[in-house]
Amino acid sequence: MDPIPKSEYYYANKIARITIMAMEDVLGKNGLNAILNLAHLPHLIDNYPPDNLERQFDFADFSAFNLALEELYGPRGGRGLALRAGRAAFADALRNFGALAGAGDLAFKVLPLHAKMRIGLMAMARIFTQISDQKTSVQERENDFVYTIHRCPVCWGRSGVDKPVCYVAVGLLQEGLKWLSGGNEFRVNEARCVAMGDPTCDFIINKTPIG
Repeated sequence: MDPIPKSEYYYANKIARITIMAMEDVLGKNGLNAILNLAHLPHLIDNYPPDNLERQFDFADFSAFNLALEELYGPRGGRGLALRAGRAAFADALRNFGALAGAGDLAFKVLPLHAKMRIGLMAMARIFTQISDQKTSVQERENDFVYTIHRCPVCWGRSGVDKPVCYVAVGLLQEGLKWLSGGNEFRVNEARCVAMGDPTCDFIINKTPIG
């Protein structure tokens, strides 16, 4: 695969580190190293980004990491692995960020489900907007929420695909909603994707839990 030109937009090192470590959990060390080599990121082998909030991890490298997953395991296999990695990234660490930490409080636990979803999704959007160059917003509609990434690191620099590709983000949202709701699973569907030529990456989250 060809390198993706640098974007000069950045994720916090910590977010990249969490995602890479989650991918190591899913793929194993050798699988992760193969992905990093294919993504033109061999310098990250045994040398993960530091555990800090400095904005230094280029969106292009994050996108290349996800593209390499598809290239190595095929679109279907890559999709499943990216979903698992996104879920693991939330489960491992992202829920400990300050804006989400309050979701464990009793006052939050007694709120109605839709209120928990609204507050939690807005907190997730706020975290990413504050600690990275990813711009995110949330819109509530009658039956669903629309979680919109206006500048998406997952598919940065990609085009010409016929299906959405931001599965790491889908997995992250799925696991985040499961945790916020106390164990419910929700359908998260990426309806628009910049890599398909859309202006934003839009994730539709049904308010009704699955099953």
